[in-house]
Amino acid sequence: MHDLAPHIITLLFLAAILAGFIDSIAGGGGLITIPALLLAGIPPLESLATNKVQGPFGAASATIAYARRGHVNLREQLPMAAIAFAGGGAGALIASHVPGRFLGAAIPFLLVGIALFFALKPNLSDEDRSRRMTASVFAVTAVAAVALYDGIFGPGAGSFYMLSFVLLAGFGLLKATAHTKLLNLGSNLGSLCVFAVNGAIFWKLGLLMGVGQLIGAQIGSRLAMRGGAKLIKPLLVISCIAMATKLLSDPAHPIRIWLGI
Repeated sequence: MHDLAPHIITLLFLAAILAGFIDSIAGGGGLITIPALLLAGIPPLESLATNKVQGPFGAASATIAYARRGHVNLREQLPMAAIAFAGGGAGALIASHVPGRFLGAAIPFLLVGIALFFALKPNLSDEDRSRRMTASVFAVTAVAAVALYDGIFGPGAGSFYMLSFVLLAGFGLLKATAHTKLLNLGSNLGSLCVFAVNGAIFWKLGLLMGVGQLIGAQIGSRLAMRGGAKLIKPLLVISCIAMATKLLSDPAHPIRIWLGI
């Protein structure tokens, strides 16, 4: 398995469990798994590609858990998931021509904005509100745009899905979380197909970490359904701030290069 020592493989498996747990509630699991893969000595492109193998396991696990409790109707949402799949695949194709670091310049600031919105917005709960656009318009605009971003770059895609559901579709936090996992699954699978064709994946490691994602997602989704908005809201804020901090801490980030720091 890429000649990794057993203890490194074990640590990657544990990282995947933690990532699946966080992803199933608030998103941001890639903040854990991608740095872990890089620290294990796996090159950046292969780390991103392998992360796309294990990510769908957690998203699928969480989606099924939410669906079983009636928080998402899989049959009704399949067309939206198909759009996310196409968007993720298109984004992965674009990523081979447009380096993600250029797109990444503004992402930390958008994540901070999302964190402030959920932290300061009053009356955010699990209750649905009036939607601001029809389901079909939402699918071909907001869903397609976030899925495209997920394929090109990735960090924070779950938070962007969540914000879109709350602001535009009028979903309560728990319902938005449940539907976000399905769309994450779609866009991850779309980009995975492209990476699989390019042959940049360590399959055995990705599948092993996928098992860890399954475990973590089951634990996290059950806690989210018990705690609802009281649990989802603070974890979403923390996740967004952590992702923004992580992105800005990279010496290669365009903002740091422009500022000379």
